[in-house]
Amino acid sequence: MIAITGPDRGGTPAWLFTALAVWRAGGRPLRLRPGAPRRNRPIDGLIVGGGADVDPALYDGATPEGPGTAAIRRAEGRLSQRLIGYAFYPALWLLRRLFQSKDASSLDPERDRMEKALIHHALDEHLPILGICRGMQLINVVRGGSLHRDLAAFYAETPNARSLLPVKRVRLDPHSRLAAILGDPPLHVNALHDQAVDRLGQGLNVAGREPSRVVQAIETEQDFCIGVQWHPEYLPQKTRHQRLFRALVTAARRPRPQADDG
Repeated sequence: MIAITGPDRGGTPAWLFTALAVWRAGGRPLRLRPGAPRRNRPIDGLIVGGGADVDPALYDGATPEGPGTAAIRRAEGRLSQRLIGYAFYPALWLLRRLFQSKDASSLDPERDRMEKALIHHALDEHLPILGICRGMQLINVVRGGSLHRDLAAFYAETPNARSLLPVKRVRLDPHSRLAAILGDPPLHVNALHDQAVDRLGQGLNVAGREPSRVVQAIETEQDFCIGVQWHPEYLPQKTRHQRLFRALVTAARRPRPQADDG
């Protein structure tokens, strides 16, 4: 059972595509929202989804601030994948426009509280965690890190790409868990974020950056806890991105370490 968090209003496309990715990976998706936290449902893994900005009060930010290369190229270069993409992205854009909340850019303190509690629970119980966009940022904040609220300085020479299309290039740390899952050749990702990780939280490492040096992926050193700044759920036709959901479900099936009672 993989819990997927989201807002009370809006977020339907993200929920549908994330649930589809979990289902394709062999897991059972469970939607959690502030108005429907379903606290009594046991879970085996957690996906913290994208959405509204993390409240700056949580990080004291009151001022702005595996697989081989050939195999990957063969999989992503198939004509079928390219044709799916041509029809898929316009439809996804329309779907997000139809379901987008008018308050999507505002803060959501109730969601912050719910997701913080879920992240703490998952970390304590050694449940696998995947943070997507805002979810990655909140994981960093929960671990004591901070965020850049204004990314303008990173794009003084090159404009910041903002698109559902995988137009941004990310280089993964070849020694990271994420690279073991996705492979370490440069990865092309979509970009819908306005903030990014600044100071890393405790026990976190940078697993990927874009050429501007903006952090695009983080992970913990021990348990399966990965955050990505992009939206892999919106890339269902990209085999490489879907490996992330399969890795999460696989980790959720493994026996967890027992707490030390002594």
